[in-house]
Amino acid sequence: MTDCVLGVDLGTSSVKVTAVTKSGDIIAQEGMDFPLDQPKPGYAEQDPEDWVSATTVSIVRLILKDGIKPEDIKGISYSGQMHGLVLLDKNHKVLRPAMLWNDTRSTKQREEIMDKMGERFVEITHNNPLEGFTLPKLLWVKENQPEIFKQATTMLLPKDYLRFRMTGKLAIDYSDATGTVMLDVDKQRWSQEILDAFDIPASLCPPLVRSIDETGQIDDWYSEYSGLSTDTKTFGGGADNACGAVGAGIDGPTKVLSSIGTSGVILKYEPRKETNYDGVIQYEDHAIPDAYYSMGVTLAAGYSLSWFKKTFAENEDFTEVVESAEKSTVGANGLLFAPYIVGERAPYADADIRGSFIGIDGIHQRYDFVRAVLEGIIFSFRDILDLYEEKGSQFDTVVSIGGGAKSPLWQQIQANIFNVKVISLQNEQGPGLGAAMLAAVGVGWYKDVPECSKVFVQFKDVFLPEPENVKKYQRLHDIYRKIYPSTKQITHELVEFRRDNS
Repeated sequence: MTDCVLGVDLGTSSVKVTAVTKSGDIIAQEGMDFPLDQPKPGYAEQDPEDWVSATTVSIVRLILKDGIKPEDIKGISYSGQMHGLVLLDKNHKVLRPAMLWNDTRSTKQREEIMDKMGERFVEITHNNPLEGFTLPKLLWVKENQPEIFKQATTMLLPKDYLRFRMTGKLAIDYSDATGTVMLDVDKQRWSQEILDAFDIPASLCPPLVRSIDETGQIDDWYSEYSGLSTDTKTFGGGADNACGAVGAGIDGPTKVLSSIGTSGVILKYEPRKETNYDGVIQYEDHAIPDAYYSMGVTLAAGYSLSWFKKTFAENEDFTEVVESAEKSTVGANGLLFAPYIVGERAPYADADIRGSFIGIDGIHQRYDFVRAVLEGIIFSFRDILDLYEEKGSQFDTVVSIGGGAKSPLWQQIQANIFNVKVISLQNEQGPGLGAAMLAAVGVGWYKDVPECSKVFVQFKDVFLPEPENVKKYQRLHDIYRKIYPSTKQITHELVEFRRDNS
């Protein structure tokens, strides 16, 4: 008999369920894709039942294919795609397809929020109401589908709907609640002021729980459906970024997460709820109780490199293209790249800024351009770290995950541009492992998340700053910071030209 917990990672295109023992060993993992519907430009929707079906198939495979005994599964916790809106009627039936984090139809509602509440909204939520967040979506439904809004009795986020279907109990954890921009961060409760301002019934907002709190046992219906035992407990879980931070060991104020996927994230542990970056950087409750995290997003981090490779080296090996940057020099022989190729989020909330190569010379080779792209992405991260330092934050370790952790060269570039040590993970499992850790704490295997981290999270490579190269990069970053104000007007006009002539 091997006791385990399950971490359910509900992403945008797939779910992954990971079985982990008390010693942190991953003994099985199953997953399944599900569709994304984009019926109009800017729309992104899913059928919540697809999440339930895909998760159930994954759990059944764990039991039948991998031999996990239902009675050995002591707890389940969840990581979920953030900001999505699921509306239920009085019978707890889904009223419309879920609107996802990347659904951007609610620009009008975002503007209405700021017109009505302005800086008071940022003061309460510590965030600006971006289109991707839940409240603008809710107001879109209220304005455009009033009959559906009238029938709605409960609002849930994706992972919370999944948990509800497994337990029959309604709840939302604080980390996901912050991402609705309906939570009063300082008071740690739903903001009645925001609800009143937009005529939203408080009854729509589900009970708040901590990420490690028990949220009910598997109910009879789901036990029969999935094969799970009704003795298995569930726990609150957290937003995917919060769980990703837990799974990467970001459990103290001196650690920062550098994550390079399609977009890029700099995420920092925050010990105080009173910290406020005035909406420039997102501020959220952590999955670790009584802690918080902030994050700045570079919209086209890994995407910039993928775009370059697809455009200029489509039939070549990805790793070899990246490694070719070693033929170049620090600063790519005087070539800089600004990775704003789909707009930018932080520190510049600018949908119409566009990327650029600056300093192209007849001597440059393709490997210089590769190096410039690698460095430009990290310079954009450095911009975010500068915002932290301006607020007095200090950190001594960057945990690198995603694409930036797959290349020793890129990790060394991070260490030199950040001027702190950069480390990678022995077993990078991301949000799914973080969710499993929350379950491990919830069932009582560990007293808290930091104690669990010491067992579950193992570090691998360490890259230290090289003093001479640190100086060079500091000089280059000073030049890089001039790109945005210098190119903003030009790129905006080019975007407008393309719209007019498309």
